[in-house]
Amino acid sequence: MPLLEKATLRISFQSVEARGELVRILAPRTAERLLEAMPFTSKSFLWKEEIYFETPVSLCPEKPKPTVHTGDMAYWPPGKAFCIFFGRSQPYSPVNVIGRITSDLEALRKVRQGERVKVSLAD
Repeated sequence: MPLLEKATLRISFQSVEARGELVRILAPRTAERLLEAMPFTSKSFLWKEEIYFETPVSLCPEKPKPTVHTGDMAYWPPGKAFCIFFGRSQPYSPVNVIGRITSDLEALRKVRQGERVKVSLAD
C-alpha cells in the first residue's frame, strides 16, 4: 500500500488510546515499512518520559536524530522499537523521527510497563 504524505495512526494501549500522524517526508523508508506491517501488537516499556515497544520490522537509521521534541513519534533502530516521547525525555541513541502524537499527551502518562499495545491505521 503506497503511503501518502501523511497517515493517521491509532495507537491503542490497554489504558488509553492515542492518535498520531505518520509523516512520510521525515523518514520515507521507515514510514513505509511500518505502514506495511500494520496492524501490529506489542508490549509497552517505559523509559523516563517515553513509551516504546518492539515492532515487527528491522530498519537501519534513516535521517537519524539525536534529539526529539515532546510529542514526537520515532523508530529506534537498535531495538526495532516504536517510540513515543510524551515528556521531556530524549532518546537513548539516535532515532528516525516519523511523526507526532496529535491527541492528548498527558493521557499517555496512564500507560504502564507491560501493557499491550496495538498500532493500526485510523478509520
